[in-house]
Formats: sequence, C-alpha cells, structure tokens
Amino acid sequence: MAITGGLQRKMTYKFEQIAKLNKFNDAVLIEGLPGIGNVGKIAVDFIVDNLKAKKIYQVYSHNFPHAVFVNEDNLVELPRIEIYHKRIKNKDFLLLVGDIQPIDESSCYEFCEEVLDIAAKYKIKEIITVGGIGLQHIPQQPKVYCTSNNKSIVNKYQSKNLVNNIFGVVGPIIGVSGLLVGLAQQKNIPAIALLAETFGHPTYLGIKGAREILKIINEKHKLNLDLNKLDEEILEIEKDIKTKTKEFSKLQKRKENIRTDYIG
Repeated sequence: MAITGGLQRKMTYKFEQIAKLNKFNDAVLIEGLPGIGNVGKIAVDFIVDNLKAKKIYQVYSHNFPHAVFVNEDNLVELPRIEIYHKRIKNKDFLLLVGDIQPIDESSCYEFCEEVLDIAAKYKIKEIITVGGIGLQHIPQQPKVYCTSNNKSIVNKYQSKNLVNNIFGVVGPIIGVSGLLVGLAQQKNIPAIALLAETFGHPTYLGIKGAREILKIINEKHKLNLDLNKLDEEILEIEKDIKTKTKEFSKLQKRKENIRTDYIG
C-alpha cells in the first residue's frame, strides 16, 4: 500500500488493451511464463511467433520485479507480460507470455484473478498452462506429465506422449502455471497443466521438453505449427531468455524452505 498526497493507493496490475476483438468462438487460453527450464516461455513464445499472433494486451505492474532490461539499442525496457490472439478456422486462442512472473504469493493470486476476469470476458472454454519439472540430470527423451482441475479435460488430452499420473512426481506447483489451474476451478473453467521434464539448473533451457509439449498442443488443436523452425530459432531464444530471466529467477526463490521441484 502506497501513500500519495494523503491518500492510500493500492499497487495493482494494469492490463492495457491495445486491440479490440470481436466475439470469440470456442476459445482457449494458453499460458507460458518463465520457470524451471523456461519450458513454458519457450513453448508459448514459439506459438506466438510461428502463428504470427496479434498482441491485444500488455501488462504492467508495481508487483513486477524492481528492475529494467537494457536492450541492444542501449535503452531500458520495463519487464512486461503480454496477451496475444490468433484465430484458426473457427477457433480463437489467447496466448499469455512474458518476461517474468509475479514475485510473491499475494501478487501471483491477484494476477491470476485478473487473467481469469479476462478469460470470463471472452468466454474462454479451456485453459492450458505450460511448464517444466526439474530433474537432477538432463533427460534425453523428456516425458510430459499433466494435472488438471477437471478429469474430463485430462481424458481429452490422452496421448502416448502424456503421463497423467503425476501424484508424487512433483511437489507443489508454484507460480502462475499452477495457481491459474486451481483458481480456474472456481470460475468453472476446465484447465490443464502440461509439465515436461527438464534439467533443473537455472541456466539450462528445456527446449526438448518444450518440443514435446508443442507436439501435444499442435496435435489436439490443429495449429499447424512448423516445429522444424524451433531448431532454427534456438540461438535467438537462448539469447533472449538468458538475458531476461537469469537474474529474475533468483527473485522467485525467496523462500528457501519451499520445495522447488517445479516453479511456474
């Protein structure tokens, strides 16, 4: 709570809408923010780029880390989260991506509630969150696990590459990718988390895990993604992610006693 001119002002999230949208059809929200192996960020950033999705919201907040990035033009940029839109045939997709996650519990709850308000506004039928499960070694063929707030959505995503028995594999799912699934249940929105195995080192990029998740989403939603381009974009992805998330990942591990098999 901040005091300005004798008045109390609550720091909150500003979802700035920069494009108007028509009525949605059978809409799906896919979230991928930085976390273990940056699996979610890699996967959903790739969907945005590959589909040439249009940015419709940009998010700013005093709850974001108190830092700025220095870009290649030697100018500063505020950390941000963005929402993109793409219509494929008669189906709409909202894609939630960004540089960072909220850095504490209360701001994470507030952020997820704001996202769910937007989901309700556009009558989102389904939410997919994407992330990584940190291992002590580099997996050669990463498995993808799932959990959800509704058994029917798990049945929908049945695949030979998907393991739905995740109980005991991970600890608490910390961050937006877990909390969004839990809170969506209160809004009666089916939601599923797709979590790929990856190496749990802070500098490692879980590109193999991201690829396995992309295969599942591509198959279920007929996105026609060109996954061969993921290899072509690895160097660019690596440069961007390592620059923007290495230091911010430290802010997400402020409580040493919390088990962090998987964060966001």
